[in-house]
Amino acid sequence: MSDISFDSARRHVLGLGCERGTPSGEVLALAVEALKAAGIGRTELAAIASIDSRGQEAAILAVAAHFGVPAVFFDALRLEQETPRLKNPSAIVFARVGCHGVAESAALAAIGADAELVLGKIKSARATAAIARIGLQKP
Repeated sequence: MSDISFDSARRHVLGLGCERGTPSGEVLALAVEALKAAGIGRTELAAIASIDSRGQEAAILAVAAHFGVPAVFFDALRLEQETPRLKNPSAIVFARVGCHGVAESAALAAIGADAELVLGKIKSARATAAIARIGLQKP
């Protein structure tokens, strides 16, 4: 698991992928759509996650700033480890970046083994989003 602070309210990570130079407004609109589709409020979001090649991408950093959460980034090798848990693995994405998914993989990787995907990848013209949640602790 990464250094994200989770608590009883903030249990979700929004994974994002985008083409270089995607307008911040497009990625933010997709993020809002993803939260709405999953029935998650902004106060339930713990972090934004993506691939390390987008670590300086203005749109992803803008979404993290908008929601007031950290942005965390993972290399393609780490994201590829999540492939068995993906709802939408893509050979095209693998050919481009070296892993079978960015948004779903990053959301899962940010949480770790206790993650569950609650919203599979959704897309806009130039971006993708997915949401994972940390599992509920059982007594």
